[in-house]
Amino acid sequence: MKKLVKGILSLAVVAGLGLGAAVAQEPAGGEEHATTGTPHFPIHKPEQQDWTFAGLFGHYDKGQLQRGLKVYTEVCSACHSMNLVAFRTLEDLGYSEAQVKAFAANYEVQDGPNADGEMFTRKAVPSDHFPSPFPNKEAAAAANNGAAPPDFSLIAKARGIERGFPQFVFDMFWPYQEGGPDYIHALLTGYQEPPEGVEVDEGTHYNPYFANAAALAMAPPIADDQVTYDDGTPQTVDQYARDVSAFLMWAAEPHLEDRKRTGFMVMVFLLIFTGLIYLTKKSVYANKKH
Repeated sequence: MKKLVKGILSLAVVAGLGLGAAVAQEPAGGEEHATTGTPHFPIHKPEQQDWTFAGLFGHYDKGQLQRGLKVYTEVCSACHSMNLVAFRTLEDLGYSEAQVKAFAANYEVQDGPNADGEMFTRKAVPSDHFPSPFPNKEAAAAANNGAAPPDFSLIAKARGIERGFPQFVFDMFWPYQEGGPDYIHALLTGYQEPPEGVEVDEGTHYNPYFANAAALAMAPPIADDQVTYDDGTPQTVDQYARDVSAFLMWAAEPHLEDRKRTGFMVMVFLLIFTGLIYLTKKSVYANKKH
């Protein structure tokens, strides 16, 4: 048994050294793309950010989520839908029922058919979902240089860059689930002029954090002081990106706090249950001869 354990540990050490050497020898994404022309995206990996909802006891900051909703409404909703998010869920952000009704009334949704068999539009109600700004994907693509903007309902869970060695080893025991917000924040703040020797297609914009290419069709969507905050929070691109990333994380996983709370209670229960089983076993076999 001891030989088996030593053998497994030896293999783990050798594998770790091999991966470490591979990471050390691998050129940076930007250098590889610029010198050899080999596509390796993203060119730069997003940096890990500090989020209030990270960790075992993480929670959403309702003030930040309200600011993120404002950024989405005034900027992102012009191109991106959230077809899976109902207006009524905004009550979880601290809004009253009347405020949610007033907010939903700012949108129009298609309904029907009516008595004549025709579709019609009406003002949205809390039970409706955030509508798409385009009638169909073809119209969305035609209005955005041939690339239809993705729906934002689950974007914070669908996007995210895999972390390399040694982070992925720790992720097996303590999963890091904030890769999506990290990616969105990096993308929104990562627009820049292409470096010397790197050419991008006409109508696209260089962004080394984009996961699929060196450039994307979406122009920088936001600028400093574009959205007015009422609570005195700095009106910068970085802050806008943080707020809307947090909001999109909530949209993708609105029950995150409940899930973590339930998980913690389950772990406590299992620890207590394990202790009781051990004490029971000890009591049952206390008078047995061995």
